[in-house]
Amino acid sequence: MRKVIGAAFISLDGVMQAPGGPDEDTTGGFALGGWLFNSFDEEVGQQIDRLFSGDFDLLLGRRTYDIFAAYWPFVEGEDKALGARFDRAAKYVVTRGDQPLPWQNSHRVPDMSALAELKRGDGPDLIIQGSSTLYPQLLKAGLIDRLTVMTFPVVLGSGKRLFGDGTPPLSMRMIDHEVTGGGTVIATYEPDGGVKPGSFQAIPPTAAELERRHRMKEGLW
Repeated sequence: MRKVIGAAFISLDGVMQAPGGPDEDTTGGFALGGWLFNSFDEEVGQQIDRLFSGDFDLLLGRRTYDIFAAYWPFVEGEDKALGARFDRAAKYVVTRGDQPLPWQNSHRVPDMSALAELKRGDGPDLIIQGSSTLYPQLLKAGLIDRLTVMTFPVVLGSGKRLFGDGTPPLSMRMIDHEVTGGGTVIATYEPDGGVKPGSFQAIPPTAAELERRHRMKEGLW
């Protein structure tokens, strides 16, 4: 069985939209594309190298696929080797649309059921880059095996977030972490079941507390 492994660049406030450049994704009026450039450091580069060091296939949302397909097959310079690896890898695109997928080795995945079947099959692990719309669906379907979150010391205020609408409540267990010289926190998690609420309250609720709860219930708090 394959694993589904996510890797996301995010800001301190959880935004992952358009880290690579100003024109990468301006949807919703996002004007801070390229926010990652001045925070990228050697340790983050090493993490990316480790992520793509073995055999892998790519799992992408349709918009991230469009971004990748217009860039990576044509890249030159120091990124050419990674572009060649992306070119050879199978690209599985989660989309209900019927638009062409012209990049070689590209395959349409219509829904989470089809992805679950793909995951049960043989082949290399499926690595997600970008693709913010996938995470709520994958987490809800229980298809994420591991998630590496690279949190950069920048606050963006708005934009597409890693855990967007539809994300289910769940617990995560940290299995690895480091802080880079530039202040980026790289943390890797695995799912660890549902959220188990508790309480720090050490005494029975006072009359003032009961009144506060009543006002909260009535929308007056």
